This record gives sequence, structure tokens and C-alpha cells, in this order.
Amino acid sequence: MFKTILTACDGSTQSENALKKAIELADLSNSELLILTVYRHHSMSEASLSMVQGRRHATPDEALQEYGREIVDAARDMAKGAGLTKVRAFVQSGQPSRTIVEFAKKHDADLIVLGSRGTGSIDGFFLGSVSHKVTGIAAIPVLVV
Repeated sequence: MFKTILTACDGSTQSENALKKAIELADLSNSELLILTVYRHHSMSEASLSMVQGRRHATPDEALQEYGREIVDAARDMAKGAGLTKVRAFVQSGQPSRTIVEFAKKHDADLIVLGSRGTGSIDGFFLGSVSHKVTGIAAIPVLVV
């Protein structure tokens, strides 16, 4: 069915539901599961305007990267706990929808599985959710859970 499935996780309930579906599909088709978390890069000016500077991190990007690593590590553990053996996890910075699609292309994914934001289609159209954008620009099937 599918050789490589990509799921994007952001720590939300919707992305956890998408992860569960991706695990199920990967198990059924003996696919490799790629788990990706994308965080938005902060420019130096944004970092300097930050009202809160963490003690452990010099920049917001470092804090977001660490948080992203926690998300994908937990997702990978869930997939492995479900019995999957072909699982890899990644953290990248960038504009989420484009980064997800470019990552899928680079890694020859056959399917992208994403969580929905849970808002209505009118809100998604005007606000432009990540899942809505990915479905519009991806050249491969996208399953929105």
C-alpha cells in the first residue's frame, strides 16, 4: 500500500490522533513511519523582543527545538510501543506547510498524515490552517484526521 508515511506532530490532541492513524496505517502496510515536528524560526529581532528569556536557552529557537525534540521523541516511543520497527523522528524549522511538503518529497513519502485544527471549513479557508495548506500544495495523498 504505502512504502513511507510522514506524519507531522505538534503536541496537540489533533496531531496525536493523526499519529495514531499513521501508526495503524504503517503497521497494516509494513511502511516506514517518519515523524516530523516543525517550529517557526525566530529572527534575531524577534528574539531580542522576546519578553521572556529562558535560563536554559539563549534564543527562542533553542527552546522551540528542544520542545520539538520532546514531541517527536514521545511520538517515536508511541510508535515503537505499538510494535513498529521502521520509525524515524525529525525536528526542523521553517514555515510548517511548506516544510512538511518539502520534507515528504525529499524522503519519498507516499502519504502525509496530519491532524486537523478542528475549526470549520470557513475558518480554515480564511485563516489558512497548516492541514489546509498542505492539502493544497502536496503532490501526494494527504490524510487529515
